[in-house]
Amino acid sequence: MNRKFDAIVVGAGPSGDAAAYTMARSGLKVLQLERGEYPGAKNVQGAILYADALEKMIPDFRSDAPLERHIIEQRMWMLDDASHVGTHYRSDDFNEKKPNRYTIMRAPFDKWFSEKVREAGALVICETTVESLLMDGRKVIGVRTDREGGDILADVVVLADGVNSLTATRAGLRPAVKPEEVALAVKETHYLSKDIINERFNLKAAEGVVIEILGKITRGMVGTAFLYTNKGSISIGIGCILQDFKDYGVPPYKLLENLKEHPSIKPLIAGGQVKEYAAHLIPEGGYKKIPELHGDGWVIVGDSGGFVNAVHREGSNLAMTTGCMAGETIVELAREGRAMNTRNLRRYRERVEASFVMKDMKKYRNLPGVLHKNRHFLTTYPELFNQAAHKLLTVDGVDKRTKEKEIKRQFLKSRSLWGLIRDGISVIRAIR
Repeated sequence: MNRKFDAIVVGAGPSGDAAAYTMARSGLKVLQLERGEYPGAKNVQGAILYADALEKMIPDFRSDAPLERHIIEQRMWMLDDASHVGTHYRSDDFNEKKPNRYTIMRAPFDKWFSEKVREAGALVICETTVESLLMDGRKVIGVRTDREGGDILADVVVLADGVNSLTATRAGLRPAVKPEEVALAVKETHYLSKDIINERFNLKAAEGVVIEILGKITRGMVGTAFLYTNKGSISIGIGCILQDFKDYGVPPYKLLENLKEHPSIKPLIAGGQVKEYAAHLIPEGGYKKIPELHGDGWVIVGDSGGFVNAVHREGSNLAMTTGCMAGETIVELAREGRAMNTRNLRRYRERVEASFVMKDMKKYRNLPGVLHKNRHFLTTYPELFNQAAHKLLTVDGVDKRTKEKEIKRQFLKSRSLWGLIRDGISVIRAIR
């Protein structure tokens, strides 16, 4: 193979598909390369789909996309060893004609999205590994694949090959990710009947629930857990910073087993048949670890660029948004007859900077550091809040003022007045 394309997209996940679709539907000659047997072959786990990003590209996606449930309720739980405190928001308004969030299974969804890319006119080739970028000096002019005669030329290469982005790293376009900058998440899919799921979570039809979980379940490591409903299954998982797994010596599967046995979780998945298990890396470095996003003949999108909002667990929408913005930039430059060089491709960076993507990433730029330095947020506070709730809700002849004083003493004993003030200030500074 020795053809010339307007653009080559490396990777067929949400960001790569968004970029390829945007360019192909505008008439560019696009090649998309995927090392898996088919798009989504490496993804057996479920995920959350944020409709807004996809709807802007494919307005009628709901008519045939493989969606599981639309989410009407969000729960947030803080666990100690045997209980949880939390909050939730549920609204019938989410039963709108065009819901905002869905649960999906990545394998069928990625295959569906890839078909849309093909229909738009892109050439999609799977089971093909990009071994390196072709360079003319410092300019990227194409890719070298593992196929015979596999050098392929292009005006621009879109790097969408995941959190490690080996293609960009080997070429020196971005640094290798460090263990403290990524989370390792493990997931299971527990199959139950639709009726049982609806009964357990007070749902009807295609309604769904998401539970975000933090606390002692991660044993002091920086991370969170989750549970959400699909049509006939429940996805449950937990993830922590990769370096923490190494430092604490706790295997990921052990955390997941403990999570499933927690009294607040166990009844929700009881009787489920486990058919799928998966582990994957998630970029968690935040705003401060976002690499250079463009250069001479290349742009980087999605997880490859570190675009994950860990606080709100948003990833697919950031991936599709950055992929779409990269595609739009390349289409504009092609129509204007401009070179795909560093100066012109800066439009992509400017688009991202002006969007919610970079604004949200920047808002939480200090939070990773705060959590790394203050592990008691994930251990001491969950225990204190659960103990406080238990004490206040126990009717035992002790007056409420006395109970409140005891709760106050427990907080001061555990953290001290200055410690509580310092913790509050650090959180406010991290999220303002």
